[in-house]
Amino acid sequence: MVRRHNNQLPENLPQLQNLIKRDPASYHEEFTQQYQHFQNTIQVFELSPDQTNKTLDDLVMFMAQVSHCYPKELINFPQQLIDLLEKNSTVLNATMRMTFCRALILLRNKNLLAPTDLLELFFKLLRCQDKALRSFLETHIITDIKNLNAKHKNAKLNTTLQNFMFTMLKDTNSRAAKMSVDIMIELYKKNVWNDAKTVNVIASGCFSKFTKVMVASMKFFLGKDSDEKDSDSDSDEEIDPKEVMMANKVNKKTRKREKQLSKVKKLASKAYKKKSAAPVFNFSALHLIHDPQGMAEKLFNQMETTNKRFEIKILTLDVISRLIGLHQLFLFSYYPYIQRFLQPHQREVTRILQFAAQASHELVPPDVIEPVLKTLANNFITERNSSDVMAIGLNAVREICSRCPLAMNEDLLRDLAMYKNYRDRAVMMAAKSLIHLFRNTRPELLHKKDRGRPTEATEELGSITYGQVDAKDYVPGAEVLLKEDDKEVEINSESGSDDEEWVDIKHSSDEEGESEDNCSEEEEEKEEEEKSESPERKILKAKSSKRELAHKVTIDRILTDEDFKKIDMANIRKQVQGPKKGTKRKIEEVKVSGASELVKLGDIENIYKKRKHDKQTRIESVKAGQVDREKFGYKDGRMNIHCSKTNREKRKTKNYQMVKHKMQRKGKRSFKDKQIALRNHLLKLKKMK
Repeated sequence: MVRRHNNQLPENLPQLQNLIKRDPASYHEEFTQQYQHFQNTIQVFELSPDQTNKTLDDLVMFMAQVSHCYPKELINFPQQLIDLLEKNSTVLNATMRMTFCRALILLRNKNLLAPTDLLELFFKLLRCQDKALRSFLETHIITDIKNLNAKHKNAKLNTTLQNFMFTMLKDTNSRAAKMSVDIMIELYKKNVWNDAKTVNVIASGCFSKFTKVMVASMKFFLGKDSDEKDSDSDSDEEIDPKEVMMANKVNKKTRKREKQLSKVKKLASKAYKKKSAAPVFNFSALHLIHDPQGMAEKLFNQMETTNKRFEIKILTLDVISRLIGLHQLFLFSYYPYIQRFLQPHQREVTRILQFAAQASHELVPPDVIEPVLKTLANNFITERNSSDVMAIGLNAVREICSRCPLAMNEDLLRDLAMYKNYRDRAVMMAAKSLIHLFRNTRPELLHKKDRGRPTEATEELGSITYGQVDAKDYVPGAEVLLKEDDKEVEINSESGSDDEEWVDIKHSSDEEGESEDNCSEEEEEKEEEEKSESPERKILKAKSSKRELAHKVTIDRILTDEDFKKIDMANIRKQVQGPKKGTKRKIEEVKVSGASELVKLGDIENIYKKRKHDKQTRIESVKAGQVDREKFGYKDGRMNIHCSKTNREKRKTKNYQMVKHKMQRKGKRSFKDKQIALRNHLLKLKKMK
């Protein structure tokens, strides 16, 4: 290889770097010269590390770029940089500190530096007063750990790094602790560290002495699940591009219409992809906590003993309520504490009502939650409050009772049910939703007129007792498959041949008479027994027979997807169909839904508002506003209507053919007009100043 301009190489580091990467052996001498120069520059730099040294900056990046070409010669180079940063991190110039960090990252990317060594240094650098550097280091740490686990999870390295993060979480420096929490949360969101160990390390951050660390940890546990994330509007799903395409064919072709059509096509394809996409299940991190009871108790004790801001108290109450609801914990002191905040004028009261509902579950003793319901009834559901407050109170009672129905007593429920005839629509609808809930759970508490017409589903309901576990050994509603099989058999038998229908006929008249007498006697006995049976016994008998049939179907056959669809339809039919025949209401109007894990704030704030005006009233108000109004259209601005008009105004009334030649040519301004316009513009600017 011919080497030219060797005398310029010592001064031109980019060119030398390029040549070394192509042929390291040929330029070993030049590299050695630069390396010696680097060592001398470092000795000079250590005498005054607070001063900027541009030569050292260039040499550090040069050495980092060619480090893979001469690994033996530069074996001590990474440690030399680490020592420089550890010793002078707070004194160094911000630009030089960033250059040294970039060089170390470059060495790490070339696997010339272990990840643990670099992480330890970077966490020490967080003590520096340099926000840009901290953000840069955080991004690198997350990217580096993500790349380490890209192909397969490196369990040994992850354990080492997680232990290091755990020690940094307890660091005396608030920035280092906050950074470690942020990194772990980001890695959990990116599905790199989504195991139980990471979640429990973040959970320990909820008890940190630093407020920022504590808030970040609690906000992580309040993160939204995939089903709660803000979805696109329903209008995207209901878009029909065919209608827009047809309108585009018929109507005049314009640029605006083409733009609209392309937009509609994009939205339609997006909606189609959304519908066809496989469902994503992302469970909340709260499920992975090892000791939820201990965590809830410690959080509650921390909230009572420390005097934090109201916003932090709200966060803590939210986390505790979710822990209680998800893991069905016992924390009886939580309910009297939250009861103090149940006032209409309380700040964030709807969220506090949400926490009360989230902390309710079937295993909480009813006498613990009953005072909460009475407080809601006394403070919210009274006529001295506005209708919105009353509706929110009723909605909160409904959400609590959907999770703990035994907390409601008969007297209170009947009092609340009387609001179904209230003059305000919001209160009326909230009361009706409460009645509908107890129709499907404990209809015996309601007044007879509020229970509604009995259906098959309500007849199958049994009495609820505290601590009862409703574990079924069969698929409810599976008996419907036997009925359909019997129908198919009957149809097949009817469509059979005539010869098959006349098999097994007895010709003896005596035998016929004896059999008829015996049958009639047995039928009479059965009828007498059925008449003597009470209605309750009949219902119990029907229930037991349905259970036996469903149990038999579940054991005897493998259920397919079609079978499950039939069972679901039969269960829906039970909600609307009476015990014998007839329907109570349309299937579309019936809403059968169980209580979800987390309470949605919208369910409590769900207030029905009646429109102020119907269409006819709005039309009348529009017409009333048009009375005594000047005629719309062109306004004649002349002071004297008899004076002449300008040429531009006259042009509007002329025939188009007369002014066509003037419209077609471009209206260019003369030089004089431009001067006048510029002068007016400058005068206007001067006035504005």
